[in-house]
Amino acid sequence: MKNVLCFGDSNTWGYSPQDGNRHPPEIRWTGVLQKSLGANYHVIEEGLNGRTTFINEEGEEARPLRSGSDVLQIILESHRPLDFVTIMLGTNDLKLEFNLSVEEIAQGAKELCETVLNSEYLAANPPQILLISPTHIGSTIMPDQEDFFKQAREKSHRFAEHYQKVANDLNIHFLDAAKIVTPSEGEGIHWDADQHIKFGEKLGLLIGKILD
Repeated sequence: MKNVLCFGDSNTWGYSPQDGNRHPPEIRWTGVLQKSLGANYHVIEEGLNGRTTFINEEGEEARPLRSGSDVLQIILESHRPLDFVTIMLGTNDLKLEFNLSVEEIAQGAKELCETVLNSEYLAANPPQILLISPTHIGSTIMPDQEDFFKQAREKSHRFAEHYQKVANDLNIHFLDAAKIVTPSEGEGIHWDADQHIKFGEKLGLLIGKILD
């Protein structure tokens, strides 16, 4: 049995842009990935709404433990042994209040990958790592959100360039999700069901080639 950990945010959790609920297990890309890889694989879903690479929200209404760097080491220990780890984060780092550059976000992603590479819990059998640059931010029908979307859209188009460099520097695998998936029209961030299915099938082929 080969264990595949999928570490990400709401698009890994399966947030539906239609109603804010969670896509069913067979629709979420992680579920599609499980079906694609087959019974000899165990796909572990570790998606969380609002998760960032390294920064937490502040204020009275802030959700706790949204920083991926705060919890990844615990998750690695919890789910070991691992044969493959996918990391797809960065979209939530684009929030206006964080005021982060693309370079800073990519560095946060790099540090997550290094956490996997340097984990004492995985040292005996280090997993393969796939760093995935998130999809581009699309349009929105919410006028009160346009300030966020304008700056986030521009930065999201530069994710792949910087994430590719991180992957090259660390000698790990890389995938640009924006070449496969587009976010829901009008909502601009989360994936419709057909996009989850497309991504899960594509990823299944890729991981299968790497691990088989």
